[in-house]
Amino acid sequence: MAAALVAYLHYLSIFALFALLSIEHVLFKTPLDLSCARSLMITDLAYGICAVLVLATGVARVLWFGKGAAYYMGNSLFHAKVGLFVLVGLLSILPTLVFIKWRSAVKAGQVPEPSARQLRLVTWSIRLELLALLFIPLLAALMARGYGVIATG
Repeated sequence: MAAALVAYLHYLSIFALFALLSIEHVLFKTPLDLSCARSLMITDLAYGICAVLVLATGVARVLWFGKGAAYYMGNSLFHAKVGLFVLVGLLSILPTLVFIKWRSAVKAGQVPEPSARQLRLVTWSIRLELLALLFIPLLAALMARGYGVIATG
């Protein structure tokens, strides 16, 4: 039962991660208003929490509820999957930093005014995160069917 619950939380947090990132993509456009800026900041915080949940449940599945750590460590697709997740995490730093910089302005009731460069960089960062996230479930499905096992001996 615990294995099923951890798997469920893992999948649910992945779905939420993708949904929250999609919301960020839709909301991050000009002209920006105060309500939208607040929503972006809250959405990004929820996205970070979901990313931590994906990571925690993923680690739990590898260590205690999956096929065993040796299987995952010996699977090239697992390494690619983790690599993509790390890439998504690195790409998410830029939008998060932009939203953090907005805090004082938003608290003061002012609408943040991202520069054209910030708009482009954050938009493309979010798009690349979404693209990378699309491949993680494919790698997981292939891995679950035995692909990617590194031959030893």
